[in-house]
Amino acid sequence: MKRPIKGNVSWVGKTDWELRRFHGNELSTEHGSSYNAYLVEEEKTVLIDTVWAPYAEEFVANLEAEGVLNKIDSIVVNHGEVDHSGALPALMRKIPNTPIYCTANAVKSLKGQYHADWDFHVVKTGDKLPVGNGKELVFVEMPMLHWPDSMATYLTGDNILFSNDAFGQHYAVSGLFNDEADPCTLEYEAMKYYANILTPLSPLVRKKLDEIIAMNLPIDIIATSHGVIWRDNPGQIIEKYAKWCRVYQENQITIVYDTMWSGTRHLAEAIAEGIVAADSSVAVKVFNIAKSDENDVLTEVFRSKAVLAGSPTNARGILHSMAGFLYLVKEMKFQGKFAAAFGCYGWSGEGVGILNTMLDDAGFARLGEGLKVLWSPDEETRKKALDFGKNFAEECRKAASEGAEN
Repeated sequence: MKRPIKGNVSWVGKTDWELRRFHGNELSTEHGSSYNAYLVEEEKTVLIDTVWAPYAEEFVANLEAEGVLNKIDSIVVNHGEVDHSGALPALMRKIPNTPIYCTANAVKSLKGQYHADWDFHVVKTGDKLPVGNGKELVFVEMPMLHWPDSMATYLTGDNILFSNDAFGQHYAVSGLFNDEADPCTLEYEAMKYYANILTPLSPLVRKKLDEIIAMNLPIDIIATSHGVIWRDNPGQIIEKYAKWCRVYQENQITIVYDTMWSGTRHLAEAIAEGIVAADSSVAVKVFNIAKSDENDVLTEVFRSKAVLAGSPTNARGILHSMAGFLYLVKEMKFQGKFAAAFGCYGWSGEGVGILNTMLDDAGFARLGEGLKVLWSPDEETRKKALDFGKNFAEECRKAASEGAEN
């Protein structure tokens, strides 16, 4: 079903209310998502992106029912990942000679995934496709945001930026636009999307934002490929990205742990108490990673100035839940965050040392050698954990102050 966006531009995508995991099983999507595709109907009719493969037949049938399928003059593929290009094979069986405009890398990804040699037209930043009535589609390459083949497309006249994965969220809503969505959920899902997908690409985000700003394009609407379309003050999401891509942090400390027989949990709780006692202004959040959504916890790490990682020693190692989570954290390439480790042990006690190494490898500025507690905490060791939390809060504050002075 076509839904109007602005002028002769319509949304022709799919809202996926059921989606709960994405990128295989890598990303949680508790609020569903959408696969946004757009139709520009000027003198020329251009389809911008498609939908995920499970909805391909439905997508093509809808275009046919709307009477626009055989009117499509061109297809723009902003990004070859299957959630955006998955309907192409079904679409091209119907309109096989339709030219496809995309980057050179997108040709590689589309051929590699679908093994078809369609009528590809390679475009670069600044290339234009006239659509009639004095309007043009202007292409902007956006490599590694978040695939090498990514680009955005700008429609002159209507001032719409079809941004693909940039500025999106996994958020299914009945309304299409940001002013029709719950603002708190929208902001969180936008941050979660950035934290889990774009964080390691932040230097490239900064560069691309600067390029887009330098182009001085008036932007009335940002039409993303997932979630809501930004029409009410679309610049707000650009401003958020400008903050998030520059070593972002809030006054928050996040404690992440797993435990076998609750000893490390007791340490985590005592450390949290100590942090609050030393600095009541800091927000402290505590997560048992084995019982928490790792993507939500990663979002909290993203917004934190410091992280504490805890695990008991197990088989001369650490619990696999913490090992897996810290591997995920390492992939994000966080900068400017402090960290420390803690944990209980009964025999050999290697756990905290292993956590230290993983925190170092993940790029954290580690404060001290951590806290190791033999067996389960008693009142004396609980006091040590409380003091450890106080000292950690003070060290964070001191290190941040020294960094600001330098």
